[in-house]
Amino acid sequence: MTGEKKKTPGVRPAEGAWPARSISGSGMAAKSTWVEIPEEAGIAAAWCYSDRRSYDAGERVSLCISSSLPAISVRVYRDGLRPDTLIEWEKIDTVFQPTPATAYMSGCGWQETLSIELPQDATPGAYLVELRHPGSKEFEPPLGHHIFFVRAANRPHKGAILLVASTCTWTAYNDWGGASHYRGLHPDYPQGACPTLSTSRPWARGQVWLPADAPRICSKIRPRKPSLPNQDSKNWAYANGYGRYYASTGWATFERPFVVWAEGEGYEVHIVPQDDLEFNPAITGNYDCMAFIGHDEYWSRPMRETVDAFVDRGGKVARFAANFMWQVRIEENNGRQVCYKYLARDRDPLREENPALMTGAWEDPRVGYPGAETFGVNALRGIYAGVYSMAPRSSRGFNVFRHKHWALEGTGLGYADMFGDESNIFCFEVDGLDYNFVDGLPVPCHTDGAPQGLQIIAMNWATKAEYGLEEHSSYHWLSDADARFTASVLEGNEEQPAVERHSRGNGMVVSFERGKGEVFCAGTCEWVNGLIEKDFYVERITRNVLNRFLGR
Repeated sequence: MTGEKKKTPGVRPAEGAWPARSISGSGMAAKSTWVEIPEEAGIAAAWCYSDRRSYDAGERVSLCISSSLPAISVRVYRDGLRPDTLIEWEKIDTVFQPTPATAYMSGCGWQETLSIELPQDATPGAYLVELRHPGSKEFEPPLGHHIFFVRAANRPHKGAILLVASTCTWTAYNDWGGASHYRGLHPDYPQGACPTLSTSRPWARGQVWLPADAPRICSKIRPRKPSLPNQDSKNWAYANGYGRYYASTGWATFERPFVVWAEGEGYEVHIVPQDDLEFNPAITGNYDCMAFIGHDEYWSRPMRETVDAFVDRGGKVARFAANFMWQVRIEENNGRQVCYKYLARDRDPLREENPALMTGAWEDPRVGYPGAETFGVNALRGIYAGVYSMAPRSSRGFNVFRHKHWALEGTGLGYADMFGDESNIFCFEVDGLDYNFVDGLPVPCHTDGAPQGLQIIAMNWATKAEYGLEEHSSYHWLSDADARFTASVLEGNEEQPAVERHSRGNGMVVSFERGKGEVFCAGTCEWVNGLIEKDFYVERITRNVLNRFLGR
């Protein structure tokens, strides 16, 4: 079936009908219907979402598509080092399906446009649905994309990496339909954000696919004099019609570059969305090594418990990610994600009844489950470097302290060396700990959930406040809001000395053993940029970790 081209049958008019077409991987097709595209559909565009995020081989994938064109071409391919086409249609008839005003919260409610019967031998991985104008050339930008995942067969895969895609964070930043957990058009929450987001909607443009020239969130060049905050990625997004948060999270920015690098290095990578950690936790028993990459901010308690159990029974976790910040709840059979964030203590319906499930910060004493208990570091002890006016002249790398650690083998790095600065890996958001220096070495204070035996291998410093010249302050993105929140949550105190104290953070590379297993965490979102830019030190450390955890 790979590479086959299927043509849909001719269309016929039908009054007031939406398409009811089902096309399987074998090329079978049911009847199709057509309606005139409403004038309000606008310029050429197409959007898509699926009924689920992950499937087993042999299962049926249902795709709901809305388009401003009467017909589009569709290609479904496994993404990675060598993209491989599963099936494609040169032309299918489409209609513009109206979207509810609150689609971000209630879902789109579109009817199915296509269905695919996955082959029994489908290769596990991430599959992109590419929507194009019929007859468009390869160099022309696609109209839109969607992504779903195919799980590996239910048997041991001891030589493969189980990469967990940060789909809860993708959802939090997805403002398709009008709102995200950050900003939007929702009338009942500050800045139009919405604490309840539907999963039945497309991803924002740029979360699944990006052109090669899309800038990352951190500037490659440190400013050489006081200047306005860097907003390259947002400016590019506005100029080119991409989602404002494309550089903050998503397959295209973080997970895909890791998969391309890992497959190029000869690693076998299987991928599941975070959803599977809650709704299909047994899948982790087929693997020795679980990996996380990039911006991985939002988690549910059952997801964490799955990872904790995996490590306790002997699993190895390689986390090249950061900003482990917020608890979410997954409701309506994975139909919506809930997170009240900064206002959880005031607005979350469970704040009194069951505060352990309150969707605030993991480090909030009412939640009582610091991220360090799972991954060794916390978000509220770290946060920002090299982004906006948050330490824009940060050195962008990690200072080495425990140079004899196994993760640094073959790097030649010694005490006080730095790595990753050329590729800007210490950037965007980082995670850290409370620590002291003893004989020139950082050691955890164990006041914030840090496990016993944890080693701080390397670190650098971060901030939760924006600084700079007064004339630039009106351009600040967050000011000291996160420092105030941290002071309030951890101390119950928003006086200025407490705010200043909590504005000072750090980011760390740590490792520890727990139960029968082991965890390595490089607490920065931009570690993957070292792999993109072929940074020798970042690549060598990543290989050291993966090889050890895979038993190579």
